Amino acid sequence: MNPRQIQAQMKRMGITMEELSDVEEVLIKLKTKDIVVKKPSVTFINAQGQKSYQVTGDVSEVPKGPSIPQEDIMMVAQQAGVSDEEALKALKDSGGEPAEAIVKLLEKKAGP
Repeated sequence: MNPRQIQAQMKRMGITMEELSDVEEVLIKLKTKDIVVKKPSVTFINAQGQKSYQVTGDVSEVPKGPSIPQEDIMMVAQQAGVSDEEALKALKDSGGEPAEAIVKLLEKKAGP
């Protein structure tokens, strides 16, 4: 079968396919990691109302760390008298626990 015959058969079965253009990146967010597809080729498939996407490209996985709310960063920075960047690093090092981050920062400031 040639491609035209295949497309005609698919149309009779109620299946349409369309190549999406200008797709820069595809991101799939999971609880523990993100799957990133760079330079993707994306095909949209509609089979009798059932919509799906076929994605191919350069795949990489990115593990997720703990999500740190901006309020926690600001509170730790204010309480410990440090920059937001230092507060964020301390929060990441303490597993997202603000009290532990503050104590560590204050101990660091006090020195030995």
